[in-house]
Amino acid sequence: MFFSSYTDVSVTAWTMAVTAAFLMGVSKAGLKGMSIFNVTLMALAFGSKASTGLFIPLLIFGDIFAVVYYNRHTQWKYIIKFIPWMILGILVGVLIGKDLPEREFKWGMVVVIFISLGMLIWWDRRKSKKVPTHWLFSGSIGICAGICTMIGNLAGAFANVFFLAMRLPKNEFVGTAAWLFFITNLFKLPFHVFVWKTISVESLMINLRLLPAILVGLVVGVFLVKKINEKNYKRFILIVTAIGAVAILFR
Repeated sequence: MFFSSYTDVSVTAWTMAVTAAFLMGVSKAGLKGMSIFNVTLMALAFGSKASTGLFIPLLIFGDIFAVVYYNRHTQWKYIIKFIPWMILGILVGVLIGKDLPEREFKWGMVVVIFISLGMLIWWDRRKSKKVPTHWLFSGSIGICAGICTMIGNLAGAFANVFFLAMRLPKNEFVGTAAWLFFITNLFKLPFHVFVWKTISVESLMINLRLLPAILVGLVVGVFLVKKINEKNYKRFILIVTAIGAVAILFR
């Protein structure tokens, strides 16, 4: 049992959780690249493993909005190519994370965060935009994405690299990613409920209190995705996420 009562949550924890939910909404509305920051804030607020279960209902809520709003842009051939490998990775992640103590789980999340950060920085600094499209590429990226999404809801960087490799335009990128994560988050749900037991009545009560924040984030995200250039805030997100990852170790 991860939460004795949602009334025991501190003001500081609520503030970080509300911020994370808002940014999650912005991200799900199409402004990608903020998932690492969300995960860091939620882990600081509620603990590393507990936060993974807290995220799932909120992610699914955001996914529903995204698939409805961007459905017409979805490219199913890329989902079919990628999702079997990602599901395999999720199953590996279930086994790895089931009995992992909080301390080791915390270290695992930090490692995943820095790996994700490294991938984003690597992609941003590459001069060549040519990426292998062999099945080994999609397989390795997909398995890594599945493991990372199960252990820390951190598949975004890996999925982004795959979709960028496929040369998807912005709207098709967002629409395809929306369905991919909706399917995989639904697949993860029973494992969090019955295997890891990170979703409970108390965690769902916290989710209900965070719904307004994610709703506001979705509305703001729809507006911003048409107005703002992602490069303007990318460096800030990378820096504060790295600081947040280190902070998790000292919680």
